[in-house]
Amino acid sequence: MNELFQGAIKFYEEDYNNEKAFYTSLQENKPHTLFITCVDSRIDPNRLTQSKPGELYVVRNIGNMIPPFRDEDDNIADGYLATTSSIEYSIKKLKVKNIIVCGHSNCGACAAAYNHEMLSEMPYVKKWLELLKPTISRVNEMKPESDHKRVWLTELQNIQQQLYNLLSYPFIEEKFNRGELQIYGWYYNLMNGQILNYNIITREFKSIISDTPLH
Repeated sequence: MNELFQGAIKFYEEDYNNEKAFYTSLQENKPHTLFITCVDSRIDPNRLTQSKPGELYVVRNIGNMIPPFRDEDDNIADGYLATTSSIEYSIKKLKVKNIIVCGHSNCGACAAAYNHEMLSEMPYVKKWLELLKPTISRVNEMKPESDHKRVWLTELQNIQQQLYNLLSYPFIEEKFNRGELQIYGWYYNLMNGQILNYNIITREFKSIISDTPLH
């Protein structure tokens, strides 16, 4: 813990004081992109995108998931409000222009979804991972021949599912259809640093470096 305190001191003495004009300019919250990703400690959205404070509005949860839209007549209070309220605020109040849903390799959430014994000891996690049911159903239809491939396919399919969940929100679908909002699905490979982008129109992943389709 002492390292974190020392890091905070170093930030103030070096980063903040060396760029005081920049940091004091951040009086208004005006991000251009909503970045939805996993709580995994290995994911650093700002470092991954080389962005500065003030550019990303970051929402993090287990498995980078977006609950499907529920209207006010469908008991909205049960609608995973920590995530959904953040999404609503970023679109309606902050008026972000882009949304990135960023999943990753070696995802503990995608693996845990198949570990029923472990989930029996974590009821809150078990409840949250119910959002993976549509994804798991599609993966099972693919009949993966190994546990490793099953988790990998779940990671990829999960990203696709979350994009469709996003578009179930009328205020997102409307802006997307008018071209006022861009939506991207990223898959970050922890082993090689590569990022694959999912094209929601062609329904395929391509490396943002080589632009080569992933089959």
